[in-house]
Amino acid sequence: MVKKKIMKTREVLKVAALAIVTVILSLTSAFAAEEVNLYSERQPFLMDPLLKAFTEETGIKVNMVYIQKGMLERLKAEGANSPADLILTSDIGNLNNHLEADLLQASQSSILENNIPSHYRHPEGKWYGLTTRARIIFAHKERVKPGEISSYEDLAKAHMKGRVCTRSGKHMYNVSLLASIIAAKGEDAAEAWAKGLKANLARKPQGNDRAQVKAVFQGECDVSIGNTYYMGKMQTNDKSPEQKEWASAVNVIFPNQSDRGTHTNISGAAVTKSAKNKSNAVKLIEFLTSNNAQKIYAEDNFEYPIKKGVALHPLVESWGTFKADTTFLSNVAKQRILATRIMDRVRFDN
Repeated sequence: MVKKKIMKTREVLKVAALAIVTVILSLTSAFAAEEVNLYSERQPFLMDPLLKAFTEETGIKVNMVYIQKGMLERLKAEGANSPADLILTSDIGNLNNHLEADLLQASQSSILENNIPSHYRHPEGKWYGLTTRARIIFAHKERVKPGEISSYEDLAKAHMKGRVCTRSGKHMYNVSLLASIIAAKGEDAAEAWAKGLKANLARKPQGNDRAQVKAVFQGECDVSIGNTYYMGKMQTNDKSPEQKEWASAVNVIFPNQSDRGTHTNISGAAVTKSAKNKSNAVKLIEFLTSNNAQKIYAEDNFEYPIKKGVALHPLVESWGTFKADTTFLSNVAKQRILATRIMDRVRFDN
């Protein structure tokens, strides 16, 4: 009898122990799940305050790896074992490259659908825009007359001969711009534009967007092409105050206001196919489109919030309002390979 009681007690203890272990494992699993692994092309100075605010609000820890170059190759090499749950990139081109490499998965969220206009997100939820930036024209305040240039097409016209500066035609920003022209006007018109633009260059394509404004300031050319946020970076650059002089020499022109609008690109996010913390990844993207996060983006990097109703940085607001091209960026992205081929055909960088 005593032996039976001892055996029964042991069984009860064994069951209880197993229950305790199960609870511990469950709690451990739940705790481990309260994190998200991020690969980011966007720099820590911008992301750190955003990720800190996200963790404070949700309790979810963000493990961010800053990857300036080679994110696509890294994810390909890591395959299904990649620790990355989501990626952050600049430009639709980078997002589309990951999409075409089959490295992304779809996610649905009513919050994201409400916060992000449809033309700035993938139709199946495979990527989402977080901020926008316009590809604009910087025109010298004295050497370019009012109304002399008002569209991308004007850059390729005869009166601009020898007056245009730009970075490489193969850079992702210019490839996306040309892709938007293909989407709007077709391949033949886009190639004619690229050929005309090349013929009007004052010098061989070189440098970044800020270097083009410097060239305008120095008199090498009269107009250049660049992203809006570079204007804010130059206007507030205390470390290199000469950039304030460059910025003060030019006017901001938003092209094509009388027709399709100014080409507007995005920085964006996407959930990886290998994501182990998909739910937390979606929560992070949702947070990055919230009023609080969008305000931080606007204040720290002179970008346009993707969510309507969020206040602009005063400098950005001072450039004026503009009509943006609302062509679906997913359609623009499909033309990027052709855009690159056109740049090769017209020997743009030679």
